[in-house]
Amino acid sequence: MNKIHSKEEMNKVIAQPGIHMFLFTAPWCGDCIYIKPFLPALEKQFAGKMDFYELDRDECLDLAIELGIIGIPSFVAYENGRQISSFISSLRKTKEEIEHYFTETLNEGGKTEC
Repeated sequence: MNKIHSKEEMNKVIAQPGIHMFLFTAPWCGDCIYIKPFLPALEKQFAGKMDFYELDRDECLDLAIELGIIGIPSFVAYENGRQISSFISSLRKTKEEIEHYFTETLNEGGKTEC
C-alpha cells in the first residue's frame, strides 16, 4: 500500500485516472492493527481494478477532519476527481466487510456508503 503524507499528495493521486482507495489509519489504533494482516490479500484481489493508499490520520488530521473521518480505520474512494464511496466508522471492520465495500464500490459506481 502506497503512503500519502499530505493533502497535496492525495490531490495528485485523485487527479489521475482510475479508482483510488484511501485508508485512514494510525499506528496506535488497535482496530487498524487488526486489519493489517489481511489487507495485502485484499489489495492483491482487487489489483488492476483500483489502487491503494494509506494515510496516517494523525499526520493528516486536517484532511481527515475535512473528509469527516470520525473513526479509524476508515476508507474513502475517488474516481475521476470525485469521492465515489466511503466506509467511515469507529467500529472494527472484518475482512468480509472490507471486501464487500471494495466490491460494492466497483459494482455500484461509487453509490456505496457503508
